[in-house]
Amino acid sequence: MHGEPAYPGVSDRNSPWPVVAAVLVGCWTVAVTLATQTGGWLTDQVLLGFGRDRVGWLWPVLGLTAVVLVGTPALLLAVLPRSTTVRATGRLWLLGALALGVLTLLRVVPPVHHEAYLAALAGAALLGALAVRWSTRWWAYPGPAGSVDGPAPTGDDDATRPEATGQGDATRPEATGSPEPVGRQRGSRRLGPVPLLAIAAGLALLLPWAWLGALGGVLETALAVLAAAALGVLAGTLLDASFWSGFAVGRPPRPARLVLVGGLVAGVALLLLAAGTGQSGAQLPALLTLPPTGFALAALWAATWRPTADLADATRAGRTATGWLVGLAALGPLAFTDPEEISLLLVGTRDVPFWVAAAAGTGLAVAVLVAIGYAVLLARRTAGTPSRRVAAVAAVVLLVAFGVVDLGPGQPGLYGERLLVVLRAQADLSGLPAGAPGRAGRDARAAEVYRRLVTTAEQSQADLLRGLTRLRLAPVSYYLVNAVEVDGGPAVRAWLARRPEVARVLVSQRLRPLPAPAGQSRGSAPPPSGPEWNIRQIGADRVWSQLGVTGTGIVVGSSDSGVDGTHPALRAGFRGGNDSWYDPWDGSRNPTDKGGHGTHTVGSAVGRDGIGVAPDAQWVGCVNLDRNLGNPAHYLDCLQFMLAPFPAGGDPFTDGRPERAPQVLTNSWGCPPIEGCDRGVLRPATAALDAAGIFVVAAAGNTGPWCASIDDPPAPYADVLTVGAVDAQRRVAEFSSRGPVPGGTGKPDVLAPGVGVVSAMPGGTYAALDGTSMATPQVAGVVALMWSANPALVGDVSRTRQILRDTATAATPTYRSSDPSDACGGPSNVTGAGQVDAFAAVRAAQK
Repeated sequence: MHGEPAYPGVSDRNSPWPVVAAVLVGCWTVAVTLATQTGGWLTDQVLLGFGRDRVGWLWPVLGLTAVVLVGTPALLLAVLPRSTTVRATGRLWLLGALALGVLTLLRVVPPVHHEAYLAALAGAALLGALAVRWSTRWWAYPGPAGSVDGPAPTGDDDATRPEATGQGDATRPEATGSPEPVGRQRGSRRLGPVPLLAIAAGLALLLPWAWLGALGGVLETALAVLAAAALGVLAGTLLDASFWSGFAVGRPPRPARLVLVGGLVAGVALLLLAAGTGQSGAQLPALLTLPPTGFALAALWAATWRPTADLADATRAGRTATGWLVGLAALGPLAFTDPEEISLLLVGTRDVPFWVAAAAGTGLAVAVLVAIGYAVLLARRTAGTPSRRVAAVAAVVLLVAFGVVDLGPGQPGLYGERLLVVLRAQADLSGLPAGAPGRAGRDARAAEVYRRLVTTAEQSQADLLRGLTRLRLAPVSYYLVNAVEVDGGPAVRAWLARRPEVARVLVSQRLRPLPAPAGQSRGSAPPPSGPEWNIRQIGADRVWSQLGVTGTGIVVGSSDSGVDGTHPALRAGFRGGNDSWYDPWDGSRNPTDKGGHGTHTVGSAVGRDGIGVAPDAQWVGCVNLDRNLGNPAHYLDCLQFMLAPFPAGGDPFTDGRPERAPQVLTNSWGCPPIEGCDRGVLRPATAALDAAGIFVVAAAGNTGPWCASIDDPPAPYADVLTVGAVDAQRRVAEFSSRGPVPGGTGKPDVLAPGVGVVSAMPGGTYAALDGTSMATPQVAGVVALMWSANPALVGDVSRTRQILRDTATAATPTYRSSDPSDACGGPSNVTGAGQVDAFAAVRAAQK
């Protein structure tokens, strides 16, 4: 028996067009959501790869675009068709689009402030749930018969009424002898079987994250739990009984329609919710794992609507089940991964992007299996829901499994970010004695610089360190920049920033551990058979053959991803001793390199067999990049080690040996804001190294051809020699960063070959790589040749810089376009003084 149509005298019951329209709108919604989310993330990654700042308006614009493109057809679907089921579908998708728009706005919070973002996400989701509940007061779609959410649905309305099904008061437990309600038992706080089954499903979805992911800090994890819970509340409000009733034909409902059609509609809504879940990158796995839970939710709702069920109690059970399942499913990507590590910078190895993809793929499979299993076991069950005991056992088993996985193959523990507290007082390095020329004078200046730095740090940090130790914030002191690294979140940061001795507080990023080693990068180029083209282009081979200078007596220090000390081209050049290698990330005691970047750069500076500029110079190394990412504290660790090396396990403050400092430093890295640096954080460090007579060479960066793209420390600093890249035709590589830089300092200083440069890679292999990273160590090698040729020049940084500029040869500038604004203010901001000429520089140094 059919009820009256939604609009008297007019019926669209047999018209297929509302359903067709809903299908088209659903497909359009999925396409727009996936396009905007992946497109936004890729844009962020491209900007990051080019060293550009995040575009603050990107995500708000994308959110507004999604609201308009998805919300407009959803609104039409919500008001035009006469089918209440189709209208309910449109209203749900409209609310989902609005929720996406609001949640996307939160991505204006920089990723480095993840705790603030999570707190905002939790608040926005809870406010969204309240807004949706309020909206039902004036725009309600029908609820099931007898429910508090609205009148009976049209269509097969009468079939849902108790009197129409012949059940009458059978909907009341007291009339049917129902053993227990499906939700919370009246007068009891115990969860019923349906919410317990939802908890079991949510824990199953968390298992891949417990296995492959790792938690952040205490506050970060707590806020992630809160945000996930708030998203669960929002989902429970959106997918309430009034929505599911539109697909619940008959009493009990027909399971196929409720699960298949209702689950599909709910999945699209959950896709919209997932798109707003997490910072840029974290939403991508949620896009895979959340939508399939719509089918499981449909099966759970079908299980609540039994002839023996009290409808109000069933509604509460369904809402609770939705909150638990969606909240636990959202918790995985929110809590077990850092969005900053879901980066294209780490693609190519089995790093965080790989494991996030694996966890998301596994979660998708689990979600599909849960949906199928629940549909079979619950939606088609006619004798009522499983007993509470069975559901509770399932939840407990999954909870135990979660703990076993996390403590076993997982990464238990908390791995939060730390804070770098920069103090106002910085050492006064003026008035240093000139000392004798050459190595002895350099060593004396380095010792005095070291003494002043340590004294300033010890005197100014004493009170702060006592307070930090008392609060158990694990402080680590630095002297090269007078700073302290500590544990702590936003509250600690705010407290520290108010202290009078503190200049500013930065976030010091920490990478979360991987479930398995990332593997070692290796090269595939053939071993060199003689001096490589770049060595010949700068004339280093002529220095060896005609001047007899190969870098003997000079030590080059490398701060990078590490060095493969067993490589045939590098093994003999390692200085050795207990103060020539430092790894603040993993504490390795022997030179090693997983990423390969550091091995390649050291090879270009001092490698033998035709790859290095100064093959008889020695090298020392420090690991400041772990998996291609760093932080300001570990950059300082390595620069301190280069000023005053110390033995393994030693104290940098008391065990430093400035007389063992390398003469030249090659630095093919930069510290961008995403790693926690601001533009001035390393300025005192390079000033101290310069004052100590240590020659610092730094890569300009690979963010060209944009002007003013030399911006990540230490490249913009006046007291470092900044190196850009040219190709084999002496044309400036388009990726090579350009000036001008703030303060009027001319950058880059010089250029060197940086396209297709062959050098060493881990495992005794070789590879041809591009970048200013490849150009920089060649200039460090030229300085080693100059100082080896004239030991009296050692420590005379200013004269050495001038010789390099004066002897450089012309290079051809390249520009982004013919627009005058892309000329970067003149050729010198693109080419600097020109390409370094090793032969001319060494001859000038000998005079």
